[in-house]
Amino acid sequence: MNEAPPRRGDEEFAGQVNSMFDRISGVYDRMNRVMTAGLDRTWRTRATERSRLQTGQTALDLCCGTGDLALELAAKVGPEGNVTGADFSQPMLDLAERKPTPTGSVPVRFEWADALDLPYDDDSFDAVTIAFGARNLADLDRGLAEMYRVLNPGGSLVILEITQPYRQPLKGFFGLWFDRIVPLLGRFAGDSAAYAYLPESVRSFPDAGKLAARMDQAGFRHVRWTLMAGGIIALHSAVK
Repeated sequence: MNEAPPRRGDEEFAGQVNSMFDRISGVYDRMNRVMTAGLDRTWRTRATERSRLQTGQTALDLCCGTGDLALELAAKVGPEGNVTGADFSQPMLDLAERKPTPTGSVPVRFEWADALDLPYDDDSFDAVTIAFGARNLADLDRGLAEMYRVLNPGGSLVILEITQPYRQPLKGFFGLWFDRIVPLLGRFAGDSAAYAYLPESVRSFPDAGKLAARMDQAGFRHVRWTLMAGGIIALHSAVK
């Protein structure tokens, strides 16, 4: 693909990101495994633990992609719980629906939704999670407001996201990997523009401290974060 990667602030940003994820849905899981050396599974498990979900509770996995985190949440809440996976890419949702349900869990309900205008009532979920999707929102503050609205009082928000490391040698490695190697991998995957967007999306997204401040401004309390993978991955959590 020779399309220019989406740029935050462009009028058509949301539509471009939507189209991009539709295009790369078929290689998304494989590329994630390659780019993270399989560590993305571990990070999602940490996010599931941070959700504080208990058996029988309800969860929304926003920007769920191909459903990996939503399925982990389903295993956490068990057969009496309820998990919804929402995304604005129908091809991603189609792939998620084909994945097997964890033993002892009810099937995840995967459905199309706009993260900035969620089709759910106030106080609907015990936890809301979003993994590697927050930086793709056209309006982060509006997205956080929607997450706050649909959470039950006392419910947990968990955000798992790539962030920029500021210390060497990870800072140098980040630049080499994301600016040069990832776009090259994207070329082999058939969509260089999509994977050129990745480093741009990280650089234009708030760092861990600033994201925590935005969560606080949205009304969340007990905001905390953990840096993983040498500072490249940030795991934030908070309570409504």
